[in-house]
Amino acid sequence: MDLNHDACYSAIQVRDARYDGRFFTAVKTTRIYCRPVCPARTPLSKNVAFYATAAAAQEAGYHPCLRCRPETAPELGPGHELPDSVARALQLIELGALDEDGVDVLAQRLGVGERQLRRQFRQHLGASPVAVAQTRRVLLAKQLIHETRLPMAEIAFASGFGSIRRFNEIFHDLFARAPGELRRSGKPEVSAAQEGEIKLLLRYRPPYDWDAMLGFLRLRAIPGIEQVTDDSYARTVLLDGRQGTVTVRPGRGDALEATVRFPRLQALPAIIARLRRVFDLASDPVAIAAQFASDPVMTALIRARPGLRVPGAWDGFELAMRAVLGQQITVVAAIRLAGKLVAAHGAAMARPEGGLTHVFPMPEAVAAAELA
Repeated sequence: MDLNHDACYSAIQVRDARYDGRFFTAVKTTRIYCRPVCPARTPLSKNVAFYATAAAAQEAGYHPCLRCRPETAPELGPGHELPDSVARALQLIELGALDEDGVDVLAQRLGVGERQLRRQFRQHLGASPVAVAQTRRVLLAKQLIHETRLPMAEIAFASGFGSIRRFNEIFHDLFARAPGELRRSGKPEVSAAQEGEIKLLLRYRPPYDWDAMLGFLRLRAIPGIEQVTDDSYARTVLLDGRQGTVTVRPGRGDALEATVRFPRLQALPAIIARLRRVFDLASDPVAIAAQFASDPVMTALIRARPGLRVPGAWDGFELAMRAVLGQQITVVAAIRLAGKLVAAHGAAMARPEGGLTHVFPMPEAVAAAELA
């Protein structure tokens, strides 16, 4: 991705929030990279370089800024200028595709050659697939350090690192200090415990029509699986044979607050990726509105309901079942059928939470069931 130096420099001079997350500023004299909205004094133009991704900046040898915290920048979805293979690869990496397997396995899943995938990542993102995955882990870990009281060992696994030693090595290389030294508060650590409870903020680009999103989910909430209140959405989770729950509500600033209760900390990145998809957090409402600026009808609709998002699906199989059950009947009737399906063939929660009593049926259970 080509970035115009003068245009990017103009954006950081005025700290233009519209460009937050679109590029990162690397300061050659300090070897630090920042968000466009960083409150630090703007460096001289000759002393900065611009990168499209945090991964590209880190791979070039720059370290995340401790003031503007690049991990808190709102994420953008894959742009239309990206090849389909790169866009799909980013989605799979976000779901943990490189946590255990290599780039060769990822390339096979995408149906492209490994060398081609590496070349496309370098061309469009300025970094390798491994660097992109590692940067995601580092930035998530840094967010957990600042926003939770989890012990460092639990943060290492919750952010996707395979070992505490590797976690410590990478943080020492990036920040020249141990991970624990980045935590400003001296409050005692609090373990996620057996339930694996973690609270963190999922940031988005404003505006966000939370009421519209919640209304859509409320109308389609499957009994036993989902529960919607006046200000929150909760659902059950089944990943790798383990059960848990997530609850989402408005958070401080331009963010949603997610409470994740899942016994396997390593699943947190995949859960975050699914939540971002369900709540369409990668959208840029301002850019979308600009695309429709020449259409008076769409412009009027956007002005009336700014911040509308496109709700996503938690799971592909669940979405497919919803589509089948919803054919030629009302939404209410389809949800009633889905509730019957869950009650008959979904596994019961080992630890029910209020109305959250079951997980969605596995494909194998539905395939073997008599649904007439």
